Amino acid sequence: MKNIFTNGPIAPSFVADSIAKHSSQTVIGAHSIFLGQVRADDGVVAIEYTAYEAMALEKMHEIREGIFARYPLTCMHVHHSLGEVKTGEISLFVFTSSPHRRAAIDACNEVVEAIKHELPIWGKERFDNDGSRWKENQSQ
Repeated sequence: MKNIFTNGPIAPSFVADSIAKHSSQTVIGAHSIFLGQVRADDGVVAIEYTAYEAMALEKMHEIREGIFARYPLTCMHVHHSLGEVKTGEISLFVFTSSPHRRAAIDACNEVVEAIKHELPIWGKERFDNDGSRWKENQSQ
């Protein structure tokens, strides 16, 4: 089972390196990438992510297996932050690759929605006034 968790934000250089490593795989014709970034809604300065890690990893493995059964992917990478991620920083990186674009795009979208709705990962929004509240995921 792959560990999808990263402590703190996901560095843009990590995203770039991940993309660059795939240039030698000449059967790939398309990549689809989703980057989730913390936005400054209503005075949010950061999100503190926590998870039931063992359960989340098990569920992510099930999601991964299901996606590979439905789409002709060459690879899939998922990285999700734990701990504090400030506004403007990346908290989720999903990267799918396939010989053709439709499979890469559809699989990436399905993985993002599954992560948001099925994994036991929670975010507490922290505000500029030192207040906080638990974040509710929305499909958008």
